[in-house]
Amino acid sequence: MLMLVLAVMVFSIIFIANSIKIIRQYEKGIIETLGKYTGTRNSGANVIIPIFQRMLRVDMRERVIDVPPQSVITKDNVSVIVDAIIYFQVTDPVKVVYNIENFALAALKLAQTNLRNVIGDMELDSTLTSREKINAQLRVVMDEATDKWGVKVTRVEIQKIDPPRDITDAMSKQMKAEREKRANILEAEGLRQAAILKAEGAKQSVILDAEAVKEKQVLEATGEAEAIRKVAEAERYKIEVVYNAIHTGKPTNDLIAIKYLETLGKVADGQATKIFLPLETAGVTASLGGIAELFRDQSKTKIRKDSFR
Repeated sequence: MLMLVLAVMVFSIIFIANSIKIIRQYEKGIIETLGKYTGTRNSGANVIIPIFQRMLRVDMRERVIDVPPQSVITKDNVSVIVDAIIYFQVTDPVKVVYNIENFALAALKLAQTNLRNVIGDMELDSTLTSREKINAQLRVVMDEATDKWGVKVTRVEIQKIDPPRDITDAMSKQMKAEREKRANILEAEGLRQAAILKAEGAKQSVILDAEAVKEKQVLEATGEAEAIRKVAEAERYKIEVVYNAIHTGKPTNDLIAIKYLETLGKVADGQATKIFLPLETAGVTASLGGIAELFRDQSKTKIRKDSFR
């Protein structure tokens, strides 16, 4: 009896231990009852019936498949070594268990095949400069193919593309020549810009010098004109003062004519190009005529006296 009780206790412990299944946060549980799918369990503690039921755990995290390097021939018949990585995530645990036997192997073979197809349609230069395009095309093709497996391909990354050694050497020489060409162009462009800036500076300097000379001449001419105008106004004012003073003393026409001639000589001795005569021409002419007659009469009297002697 003791042995029987112990056997029952051991069986009960094993049965209970096998009945309780712990599913982690990143997993899903597929329950099969007598070999038939009966449900999906979430994370936490779950109870099943041992012997009659079993549970398959499916990892729902994003995972990676490393595609080994392989030789691929481009459209222009150049053999390159391509290395890629595939990132995928299970979206339907039921499909990934029942629709595909070994998803990792299937995804690897699918990636290798489509990698040859995509790069085979491109030339070498496009292959080396269009990694994003290759990644996008591979992701679309593989995502469509793996959709029925309950898996989504999130990213496909090309790690490296290695062309043959002779192609690499030729590309290095081409890149070196291109860099030297760009350096020469930049140097020539710099010299050109320097010459243009130097010429522009010389031109601006000549323009500024000419403008300075022009402004100087304008200022000098304006100053001379202003000085002449002020001198003329002063002389005119002086003549008018003398004229008013003479007429205030009620002089004779002879005296006016004499003063007029004296003042006229002083005015004409200046730098003015115009002379203002603020006197009546008729009166002055008459006075000058009288003075001339006086001088002629004095000359005749002198001649008669000399003849009597």
